[in-house]
Amino acid sequence: MISEIFNINDVAVRVAVGEVFFTILLSFILGLIITTVYIKTYRGRFYSQTFAHTLIIVSVVIAIVIVVVGSNIARAFSLAGALSIIRFRSSIRDPRDVAFIFFAMASGLACGTGLFLPAIVFVIVLSAIIFLLYSLNYGDRQITQKILKITLPENLNYEGLFDDIFSKYLKDYSFISVRTINLGTMFELSYSIQMAKDITDKTLIDDIRARNGNLNVTILLDNQQMMD
Repeated sequence: MISEIFNINDVAVRVAVGEVFFTILLSFILGLIITTVYIKTYRGRFYSQTFAHTLIIVSVVIAIVIVVVGSNIARAFSLAGALSIIRFRSSIRDPRDVAFIFFAMASGLACGTGLFLPAIVFVIVLSAIIFLLYSLNYGDRQITQKILKITLPENLNYEGLFDDIFSKYLKDYSFISVRTINLGTMFELSYSIQMAKDITDKTLIDDIRARNGNLNVTILLDNQQMMD
């Protein structure tokens, strides 16, 4: 009887190990698909190969975590306590990157719970949706919003100083902020602007510099300002 029990346990162990390897392999493959979708549809300016690798790792790790925890409440609380001491130093600036992290996590969760077919269907369908949105360029307003920064000496009254120039060269503009720089000897004004048709940045900058004493004038894309 003891021999038969050990034989049954050996079979059970082999089945369990096989399921674990299959879970790891499937979560890895789905992570590769998610990463490929991310790379092919990325439109940002700061692509990170490390983040692409992270998506695969997250998918596999989440799958194994779910396998280990299973339905054991004590393991779940122990894992939560262990993860609570982890501190992440890097910040995610693009909301789309956050969405892909959740994408990878959801794939890993489905694999870890043994829902292999739903995991495959989920990754394929959502990948197709992402490619569709990318190919249609969905949500693009065709409006280029920029950030204008103007440096002024602190003794110059900046209120309404550039209104005539803005009316001449800009389709729309709004004041954002003012701050002191260079130990309080300078002002830096920030505006959100939209250039008028056929107006170049250089034309606008030249007229502003003629009025601000040839000090610094900076024009940034709105999303570039957000990254800074």
